[in-house]
Amino acid sequence: MSKILIHSIAFSPDGVSTAYLYNDIALKFKDSGYEVIVLTTSPHYNVIDSEVLKQPLSKKMFGLYLVSFFNGIKVYHIPQKKYKSSVLRMLGFVYWHIMSLLIGLFQKNVSVILSPSPPLTIGLINLALGKLKCAKVIYNVQEIYPDLLIEEGGLKSKIIISFLKKIEKIVYNFSDAVTTIDKIFYNTIVDRFIDKSKLSIIPNFVDTEIYKPLVIGNEIDKNLFPETDSLKIMYAGNIGHAQDWDTLIETARQLKHYKIDFFVIGEGVMKSELEKAISSYSLNNIHLIPYQSRDIIPMLIAYSDLQFIFMSPHTEGHGFPSKVYTIMACAKPLLVCSGSDTPIVNFLNEKKCSFIISEKEKNKKVSSLVDILKMAERNLLKEMGENGFKHIAENYSKEIVTEKYFKLVEYLIQ
Repeated sequence: MSKILIHSIAFSPDGVSTAYLYNDIALKFKDSGYEVIVLTTSPHYNVIDSEVLKQPLSKKMFGLYLVSFFNGIKVYHIPQKKYKSSVLRMLGFVYWHIMSLLIGLFQKNVSVILSPSPPLTIGLINLALGKLKCAKVIYNVQEIYPDLLIEEGGLKSKIIISFLKKIEKIVYNFSDAVTTIDKIFYNTIVDRFIDKSKLSIIPNFVDTEIYKPLVIGNEIDKNLFPETDSLKIMYAGNIGHAQDWDTLIETARQLKHYKIDFFVIGEGVMKSELEKAISSYSLNNIHLIPYQSRDIIPMLIAYSDLQFIFMSPHTEGHGFPSKVYTIMACAKPLLVCSGSDTPIVNFLNEKKCSFIISEKEKNKKVSSLVDILKMAERNLLKEMGENGFKHIAENYSKEIVTEKYFKLVEYLIQ
């Protein structure tokens, strides 16, 4: 029996998209006869108490690391926390790397090591483990680093940028295979490879057993999500820097006296700024709602008429929001703001399931959004949602895409 080590910064019971993605990949390999072990952190991105209760973590070696079991798969967790101090965050990051290497060294008979970015440095750890364990290494590019850090404006040191670019080159060229999720991503990084045949595209996917068209039921809180005849525009996810919240605020201001409501569901570093703007402009048409469990998200999507994703111009070229798949799987249309040559627009073009605004200038962008929302017809929205659902069912289900990972691993170890 071959053994695969999945090394990811997030995994169950953490409640983020990378964790859900790799949960399903791990189960695919387990169901296909592989022995699977997982090396990850303790839940700290989006801790869901009910999920932690289902998958309790046991301390080992006086708490140096923890162990849990996910559907029979052994999971090693390195303790991590969301420290406010940048020094403590850095120390925690270094500790995770050191402990990951040590625990990985004690794993016997590993055939393949699979990990997603970020962080970029996880690839270095896996290359070391792969060399020492004689295992094949697959690196999955979910976000392009250090490009994303540079575009966000947080990374300006030429020395650090040069160092990270060297790490990127090493990870790409010494891994046995590298996958990325989109043609735009592929075109961006392919020239960074000596052997371009190492790079392939395997898209992300959605669990169509969880995310599917539903009829609104009693599961949702009617106080938070009242039954009205207003047009309901929704975003559910991280409230962070990757989204263009200024555009939302200005659009809501101009539509304040129309029967159009915006729902923003989630947590994140920009939530307090969004709260201030809503209060400052008395925007009663924006409903800011706390994080809701994954189980109820399909029902909330069903409650909406249209799902919006406004990408920040600084980061739109280096990330692809996985919620695109879940929205389409639930047969709802999308309202997207993003540049014309970006992964999300490249994916949605010609699928007839979205309104896409690629204007760069804010006033033109807002004007286009206002016009679309004023004229939106529910029959058209329903038809667009059905177009997206059909495309997901035929191309991006969990079963279809995890099979591609399985075939890649089988090819490498044959």
